Amino acid sequence: MDASPARDPKARADNRRAMRLSLGVGVLMLVGKVGAYLLTGSAAILSDAAESVIHVAAVAFAAFSLALSVRPADRQFRYGYERIAFFSAGFEGAMIVIAAVAIIWAAVDKWLHGLELNRLGVGTLIVAVAALLNAALGFYLVRLGRRSHSLILEANGRHVLTDSWTSVGVVGGLLLVLWTGWKPFDPILAIIVALNILWSGGQLIWRSARGLMDYSDPAVATILEPTLQRVAQELGLTYHHVRFRHTGHRVIVEVHLLFPYHTPVGEAHRLATGMEERLPAEMPYDTEVITHLEAEEDHELVHRSGAH
Repeated sequence: MDASPARDPKARADNRRAMRLSLGVGVLMLVGKVGAYLLTGSAAILSDAAESVIHVAAVAFAAFSLALSVRPADRQFRYGYERIAFFSAGFEGAMIVIAAVAIIWAAVDKWLHGLELNRLGVGTLIVAVAALLNAALGFYLVRLGRRSHSLILEANGRHVLTDSWTSVGVVGGLLLVLWTGWKPFDPILAIIVALNILWSGGQLIWRSARGLMDYSDPAVATILEPTLQRVAQELGLTYHHVRFRHTGHRVIVEVHLLFPYHTPVGEAHRLATGMEERLPAEMPYDTEVITHLEAEEDHELVHRSGAH
């Protein structure tokens, strides 16, 4: 199995480099969109620029979270800092939702107070270039995040793609205005794009909430269950009460192993250690296994008496 991205120095360096690239491009896009708005007075471009302000703030927080998530466990945080990944994804999703609301508000306000549009050709070109750059960056971040199992990086990539779709919608609205001369296309397209990114932000928030509530992903279960069964069979073990959760970087698996009542403790421990070493080696994710040893003859009775 590949080294854990949380511990592999090369993967960590790649993730940090990607996050710095995202922050740099975000600042560049913000400057370009603000300039395009000042040139045109377009409600759609103003909305796109507002989304970029929030995007830069979200990327800065994501960069902090990425650095924190790979810190090793210490006396205060004995399980490590990895779960900051879910908080970061939720924060980024919340920023997307705020951006969507700001876009709708700005578009409606511009529409109600009169639409003054100038130099749309130049403004459209600037936003189109921004859309292409953000699309390329977003796909790169999502792919790298999935490969390294980094929720922070993947969430950031999705936010960048959201920014790109916003810009595509803005370009579409401006082209319709240029083609038809009907100015309301500008705020209408801004509102349509805002509703789309509102959905994207909501999805990120829900994913964050699931992680914080120790959601057991069925996709992980389809890999874990047959792998655990095979490894247990090879080691001559039986088990029950399997649980697992994702920390943002690792999958933590808890499993109760059953042994005949008179099995020596040393032998049971040796076999349990074999499970703790073999199962992570067979998994495509960075995995930690925690075992609990029980006597197969009376484990249910012991559990019931313990409950009372």
